[in-house]
Order: sequence, then C-alpha cells, then structure tokens
Amino acid sequence: MNIGFEHPSLILLGVLIMILGFCLSRFFRDRYTVQIPLGAPGDIPFKPPQKLNWFIYLVRGMEYTGIFLLFITAAGPLLISTETVWLNRGADIIFVVDVSPSMAAQDMEHQNRFDAARDLVRTFGANRPSDALGLVAVGDDAALILPPTIDRVSLFSRLETLYIGELGDGTALGMGLAIAALHLKDSTAPHKAVVLITDGENNAGALHPETAAALLPELGASLWVIGVGSGGEVPITYVDPLTKIRRTGTFDSRFDPETLKAIARKGEGTYIPAPSAEAFTQAFSYINKQEMTIGRSGTVVQTKGFQGIGIIAALVMLGLGGFIRRYGGRAFL
Repeated sequence: MNIGFEHPSLILLGVLIMILGFCLSRFFRDRYTVQIPLGAPGDIPFKPPQKLNWFIYLVRGMEYTGIFLLFITAAGPLLISTETVWLNRGADIIFVVDVSPSMAAQDMEHQNRFDAARDLVRTFGANRPSDALGLVAVGDDAALILPPTIDRVSLFSRLETLYIGELGDGTALGMGLAIAALHLKDSTAPHKAVVLITDGENNAGALHPETAAALLPELGASLWVIGVGSGGEVPITYVDPLTKIRRTGTFDSRFDPETLKAIARKGEGTYIPAPSAEAFTQAFSYINKQEMTIGRSGTVVQTKGFQGIGIIAALVMLGLGGFIRRYGGRAFL
C-alpha cells in the first residue's frame, strides 16, 4: 500500500506560496510597523506577557497547517495498492502428511520430522504462488485439512495448527491417499499431483494404500512418496494433544522402504528416501522441478482517493485557529 497524488505539483506550489506569504508578512511588518512605547516616561516599557507569544505561534501554526492541508487535498491524495493476478491456472497438488507420534523423532538436524515437513511445504507453497495446494493429515484415520487453494494465508495457518498425534497413534496411508484422490477427481488443473510424506507403514484404516494409489493414474495425477527419517534409535519428544502431557524418550526408527516403494509403483509414481534434512530438502527440490508449471501473471493497480479526510482536517485546523484567535486570547493574558 502506497500513497500518491494526482497533481503532486500543487503540493510544491502550496509550499512556495506559504513561504512567500511568510516572507512578505515579515518584510511588511518590519518595514511599516511603528513602535510606540507604553507606560510612564522613564519607566519600564510595556511588554506583552511572554506566554502570549506561544499563543500567537500556536494559532498561526494551526492556520498554516490548515492552508497546507487544503493544497494537499487539491493535489488529489490516493491510496495505491497493487495485486498480482494469475492469468493461467497452475497445478493442483495435495500433500498427505503423516502426523503420527513417530514423526516427532528428532533426526532432521535439531528438528523433528514433522516440523521439517511443515517448513518444506511452507517454502514450496511460497515459491509456487499460482499452484493450488491442499493438505491431508494421516493418523489412525485421515482427514482433509485444506482443499487445494492458492490462498497461502490459509495454507500457512492450517500448517501451524496441525499437531503431532491429533489423529491418534496409527498411520492410515490408504485413507489419506483416497481422500487426496477424491479431491482431485473433478480438478481441471493442467497438472495434478499427490505428495505422501511418511515415516511408517500402513497400520490403520479400512483401505489398503496400494488400492488407493492405483486411483491416481486414472485421474491423471502423479504420485510422490517420501520416506522420511533415519534408522536406529532416535530421540523423540512431543506434547500429547489430548492429555497435554509431554512425552519424551527414544524411538526405535525402522520401517520397510519396500512397502513405500510398492505404493509408489502402484500409483505409477516415484519413491524418494529422505534419511536426513538435506535429503528431505533435495526431495522437495526434485519434486518442484518435475512438477514445474509455467505461470503467467499480471498486475492490477487499484487507487482510492481520500480527499474528504484532508478537507475535514483542514477545516478543523482553520476553524479551531480562528476560534482561538477570537475567543481564546483572554486565557493567556
């Protein structure tokens, strides 16, 4: 949001006129003013109270300010806002994120797997403003958190309110993929994709993940499966969203990558292992390149005048200055 003027030269003209008027008033006052001492001969000459000078300066300042505001109003002040408008549709991409407690394992360079996933999704969304991104969470069951949208404020807000363990301790990968497929079914986007982010096996839900993955090629959607996390014993800590109790311990991290590879194959997609934070970042970078879309955008400039505020402020200043000049002098004497 910026401020501009339709006729900015009027502001300069107003400044010049006020400077000229001030100089002329000083010149004529000093040139043609006759000083007549008041008081008894030889006595101390009469002087007005010192605080009267501040009263005069106050009134003149208010009047000068009112006049200057009139020139600013005449210049046509405008509030100028610009908005980027996308002229073509980008891809529809749904992230299916595992929120089971194992995602709290801290093996992503002083960060747990879940927080690393949220950061990468957030960065991905910020770098691809023309794509509609959706979010599905997976636990004992799966839930649509956000349908595909280009509203990044909503996406980032929902990412912040997503918590580990809020859908239980299980991992219903099949249900998560099925929900993603359902919300891509009627999509008319030129590109469609599902990105599954998990560190475990499917152990919950009524639908096998390979069955759900097989739906995606029929919809023209690509599938990416990221197996996140290292093997072995990993420290884990998180706050249970139901009991509000912090759980801390050591997690024996191991999952069968062949299961995730099978899901990717069934969906005619790609499996990417991410045992470290660097590999996790590279996985997103690779997906970004492979799902690249060309976005055409334009800029819409909107202007809104607010001359009314300037006129009101100018009249208040001039009116108040005149009122004080006429009635307020007694208070300073």
